[in-house]
Amino acid sequence: MKAIFPLFFLIAGILANRPYPPNFVNPNSIYNKCDIYESYPQDMNHPNGEGRRMPNQVLVNSNSDFAFKFFRQVSSNGGHRDSSGKKNIVFSPMCISLAFAMLALGARANTLNQILTGLDFKPSEIQEKMIHEGFHDLIYMLTNGGSGLQVEMGNCLFVQNQLHPQEQFLNELRNIYGGDIYLENFKNTAETEQHINNYIERKTHGKISKLVDGVNPVTEILLVSYIYMKAKWKKPFDPKYTEERDFYVDPYTVVKVPMMFQMGMFETGHDDERSCTILKLPYEGHAAAYFILPDKGQLERVASSLSCGALRTWKKILSQSSVNLYLPRCLASGELNLKDIMYTMGVIDVFTDRADLTGITGQPQHRLSGAIHKAMMMIDERGTEASAASSMDLVPMSMPTIVTFDSPFIVMVVDEHTNSILFMAKIINPTEK
Repeated sequence: MKAIFPLFFLIAGILANRPYPPNFVNPNSIYNKCDIYESYPQDMNHPNGEGRRMPNQVLVNSNSDFAFKFFRQVSSNGGHRDSSGKKNIVFSPMCISLAFAMLALGARANTLNQILTGLDFKPSEIQEKMIHEGFHDLIYMLTNGGSGLQVEMGNCLFVQNQLHPQEQFLNELRNIYGGDIYLENFKNTAETEQHINNYIERKTHGKISKLVDGVNPVTEILLVSYIYMKAKWKKPFDPKYTEERDFYVDPYTVVKVPMMFQMGMFETGHDDERSCTILKLPYEGHAAAYFILPDKGQLERVASSLSCGALRTWKKILSQSSVNLYLPRCLASGELNLKDIMYTMGVIDVFTDRADLTGITGQPQHRLSGAIHKAMMMIDERGTEASAASSMDLVPMSMPTIVTFDSPFIVMVVDEHTNSILFMAKIINPTEK
């Protein structure tokens, strides 16, 4: 299977200049408390000719904690702009963390403290400088993952052309986060809207052609953060085995979905404490998808229990076994109101007149008017060009376990080299567009 995950994060707020190229250096190893059984050697290809230890350990720990906390929050209240709570949820915790961390470059005082605390960073464990250096290295590692896995991520500021951001902020923005900056006349709404949408369409390889639909002429800055992932299953599904089957959205709703099928050896297990089945599907490269199927009636219980502890447990109980796997083909998308979600997580001042963003322009009277997060996750059969026969495993002569994802489930995409959670989703209805 080939999975494509474009993600777009939109914030209205304040800044300015022209685009700058990114300036990355080679990073070092990352250790994550979500996986206490593995460590990685220091990178010996550093420009200085020797490995060095960077503060990525605490960074990835905090990113993981934030990802699960955000998921629990959005899963409990829906997080959608219509607040229905009954739609698919798709988001990239990495993209959200990256965008707010970049915003922290210009934040001061209580506004800065709220942003960093909201992202699960503790001042006693890591300094702000170390956070930005850690994100710098993490971006490099994720976007230079080698063959089989393509990850592209970045940020762009579209700025009212009458503003004059401070030179220090601009230097940090481009050197740490590789951010692009474009001057705009927001009063010319049609031209600005086209420029933004063209930029995102180009960065997401045509997957999203219209991110914004209307631009507020009083906007001073628009921050767009994106992540694009293209990956192939190590064991692709053969489309000839895909057939229509029932999917039980809830006790009263049944829909027909194209159900993919594959038989073979998979890492799977059952978490008795959390009442769910876990199945791990690796991609080519060093990423994997964890599919979590709650026991009947246990979806919300499982969603509320996700944590680093849960991930550690799953890595212990997963084992290779013979499986007949049924997984729905779907294209899930979601749009979240980040202002409401981050507000409940303690990031408050940045959206109010109390915001202190003096590090951006030297003047404190700036705030974000809103924050919208858009994401899309496509799950299908496509993958390597190997024949169906060569992608089937030789399995033991025993009765295989049947794992059928025919009710709401959770997906988590993890870069296992850095232990970074790239995407999370709660799929309620695979036919939802």
